[in-house]
Amino acid sequence: MNKIKTKLLIPNKLDVEVDGNVAKVEVYPFERGYGITLAHPIRRVLLASTVGYAPVAIKIDGANHEFDSIKGVLEDVATFIINLKNVRFKILEGDEVEVNYTFVGPKEIFGKDLNNDKIEVVTPDEYIATLNEDATLNFSLIIKKGMGFVASENIRDTIPSDYIALDAFFSPIKSATYEIENILVEDETDFEKVVFTIESDGQIAPDDALKDAVNKLFSQFAIFTEKFDVQQNVEFEEKLDDNYKVLTDTIESLNLRSRSYNCLANSDIKYVGELLLMGANDIANIKNLGKKSLDEITEKLESIGFSVNQPLPENVKNLLKKEIENLKEESWDIDTDTES
Repeated sequence: MNKIKTKLLIPNKLDVEVDGNVAKVEVYPFERGYGITLAHPIRRVLLASTVGYAPVAIKIDGANHEFDSIKGVLEDVATFIINLKNVRFKILEGDEVEVNYTFVGPKEIFGKDLNNDKIEVVTPDEYIATLNEDATLNFSLIIKKGMGFVASENIRDTIPSDYIALDAFFSPIKSATYEIENILVEDETDFEKVVFTIESDGQIAPDDALKDAVNKLFSQFAIFTEKFDVQQNVEFEEKLDDNYKVLTDTIESLNLRSRSYNCLANSDIKYVGELLLMGANDIANIKNLGKKSLDEITEKLESIGFSVNQPLPENVKNLLKKEIENLKEESWDIDTDTES
């Protein structure tokens, strides 16, 4: 029986189970019809807009095009490229790298053989090629960060002329599915549970991919919040993820030299996160802060996993600002009470 309602039930249960690169996520309870309303766009964002890494161009000594052959290598160029596309990479720093390889036969080459100080291969057992005893294989790859699929013809003009452009499959999500189940809420069966099953290739954890997809959807709705003063009547409050909690530590935790510390303190910078919110240019403009101090601050931040040149996600910025404001207010209240 349908009842007269004046507001929607807000989902308040989220169960996450991760096994390797597969996550099962259950969200509930939803009003009838709202399960698919939420699930379908999340699935679409997961598949099309999750950031990953892929080779976009290759250069092989002795090969001029993708239909050529490679002396002493079992695979021709086309097959070699197909095998390389099955290898999944992670760039360790930055959005683009060029990596160079030399292999001497006899040898079977697998994904793990491509690891170096610039990239990590997350599919180490992926087969690539076989070299005979007289073969020497020299090749270079350009690997980039991106989303979705980009055809080689859209890449060709952006790479050096001696490289072969590749179709780029950036998405790290191998599959993303959902099921809608009926559940009981206060003796009523007319409610829904969404069950996501997400599998990644190892470039990103599947639960982190879901979190990223939800953040992207929230960002798309931000324009409505700004223009129409949309209020979110949600009883629970979003909190800063544990990965970012170190940013609410005081700058003393960085163990800076006295000169660097005093420059920050004199500018009323008390918390680590304030430096990430400022960015490299604003830090460099701090009064009396020299290059040596700037380099030290940069190194200290990198040692805890953050870079002044890499902006924080927008939702993290907003949460961090709030937490630091609250910490400063609490600190001010304590100082005031002490003086009294």
